[in-house]
Order: sequence, then C-alpha cells, then structure tokens
Amino acid sequence: MINRRLFLASVVAAAAAATAGVAHAEGKGLVGLAMPNKSSTRWISDGESMAKEFAGLGYDVDLQFAEDDIPTQLSQIENMLTKGAKVLVIASIDGTTLTDVLQKAHDAGAKVFAYDRLIRGSENVDYYTTFDNFKVGVLQADSLVAGLKERFGSVKPWNVELFGGSPDDNNAFFFYDGAMSVLQPMIDKGEIAIVSGQMGMDKVGTLRWDGAVAQARMDNLLSANYTDKKVHGVLSPYDGLSRGIISSLKGVGYAPGAEMPIVTGQDAEVASVKAMIAGEQYSTVFKDTRDLAKTTASMVDAVMQGKEPEINDTKTYDNGKKVVPSNLLVPHSVGKDDIQKMLVESGYIKAEELQ
Repeated sequence: MINRRLFLASVVAAAAAATAGVAHAEGKGLVGLAMPNKSSTRWISDGESMAKEFAGLGYDVDLQFAEDDIPTQLSQIENMLTKGAKVLVIASIDGTTLTDVLQKAHDAGAKVFAYDRLIRGSENVDYYTTFDNFKVGVLQADSLVAGLKERFGSVKPWNVELFGGSPDDNNAFFFYDGAMSVLQPMIDKGEIAIVSGQMGMDKVGTLRWDGAVAQARMDNLLSANYTDKKVHGVLSPYDGLSRGIISSLKGVGYAPGAEMPIVTGQDAEVASVKAMIAGEQYSTVFKDTRDLAKTTASMVDAVMQGKEPEINDTKTYDNGKKVVPSNLLVPHSVGKDDIQKMLVESGYIKAEELQ
C-alpha cells in the first residue's frame, strides 16, 4: 500500500511538472500567422509548417487563411492584435494595403515579419524572410533555355511566350526580372522570338496568380499568333499558372512528347510534379517551405529573446519606406530526373501522392 501511494505521488508530481512546463511554454506569447489562401497547396504547407515550428518553440499560434480577400486578411490581422499577438508573420495578399494595420501593430509593440512576400509602403516591417527571388527567375529561364535546346535544338528562333505573376506581389517582379536577365540577350540576338510581342509585367502579369486567367490568356495568344506556327516554350513563374497554360496547349492539340512546348513553373506542387512525370510540364523551382518556416521561427524566437536574428541581405528589399533586413534562402531547379531525390527522398512529397 505504501509503495502504491509513493507511486501515485510520483505520478502526480510528474504530471504537475509536465503541466508547469506547458504553462511556461505557453507563456512565450502569441504569434499570428496570416496566410493569403488555401487554394495554393504551398500556403497550406507554409502555414502548417510554421504552426508546428512555433508550437515546438513554446508559442501559442493563431493561423489564419484569407482566401485572397484583402478585407478578410486585414480583419484577421486586427483580431490577432486584439488577442495580444506579440509577433505577426504575414504573407500578404496585396503588399500595399497593410499600412494602417501595421501602424496599429507597431503601436501595440508587436514585431512584424513579412513572409515570402514583401510588404510595401510601411516603416513598420521589421524583417523579411524569403527565397532569393531574382535567382528563382534565373533558374526558370535557364531551365526554359535548356529545354528548348533539348527538344527544339534545330529550330531558330524559338517561339516563346512570357507569363508573369501577380502585379500586387513584389516577388513577381523579381521573378520576371531574373528570367529576363537570361532571356533578353537571346531575344536581342534573335535566338528567341516573342511572337505576340507581349513583354513587361504590365502586359504579362497574372492577377492573384490565377490559373484560369493564365489559361484564358494563353487561349488568346494561341488563336491570335499561332494558327500557322508552333509555340516552343512558355515562361511560367508558378505551377498553378503552368497547369492553366498546359490545359490551353492541350486544347489546341499539343500532346506530351516531341512537340510539347517547354513550360516552366515554381513551388513543386503535387499536381505539377505529376504533370512533369507525364511529360507535360518541363520543370519547376523547389523552395522548401519547411526550411523557410524553420528559419522564420528561429528569427522570431531570437527577436523575442532580445537577440539579433540571422540576416544575410540588407540592400535588396526596399519597400518604399525602408530597406527591410532580410534572410534569403536558396531555391532549386527541379526537372523530371530530380523528382525522386529532391522531392520524394527529402520527404517534401510522399511517393504515393505521385501515383
């Protein structure tokens, strides 16, 4: 009986200690995570990865998705502040619409981290975590050119069309400029022809990264410019656009194989990786959002402890009010032959998801 009492006492003591540990962990404060939507699998992955990282570090988490509705995101961020959030991590829908709510955050003493999309026009952005977005564009263009050489090497010039991301997303301009740093010299030499003549983000941008909008534009490009010639390649900055573009190409008779135009992408979404395996999409750019989530959580934790977070860029990202101290991660180009090693073996995509 005495042994049983001692045992029960030890269990109670252990439970009390564990509970105290939880209470202490929860005492580190609330972090608000504002993601743009759930329609892109990458934002779901980003949000869940960060929630896991922050919980593991002992923070409470308020994770919200705004379904690409700006007033909804503003309301969600205000609610996070009302709940007492010490830190806001924001992947903005429109990086120019948050000035007022970020002033409220600043007045409340909350730190603001722009996540993957730069927040513009506000002094109250403390840090920015992202990938090297200019490099993403370079990788996409390099892959496009490699594919053109591989599939249409004997044809000159190569007929190419350009797609850009959403004009309200600062990253879209870095992607486009990175790609054009590779493609423009080839256009100038006559090695690549932009048959439609549509160039520049004001002409090729795709609002809200909408695949249906990309598909409709590709339909128009094909009917207006390619009734008597072939398109050889399409620069696409994001997998969701790539799928729309590919649907348009298939709709006019392009099939996987020797005649399929080279189509690039970004984010290694499962549907697009399957399209790569099927010979429809040529490549994607892999940005391991698990690493970005871990980096962001580590930076936030450093700031909350009064330490200096890790920064590797203090020049590139001028938001119109200040140059935001940034931490840039490395993106990777992925072709069909890289899928197993880079995506499956790393655990980013499960093998059964690609069946």
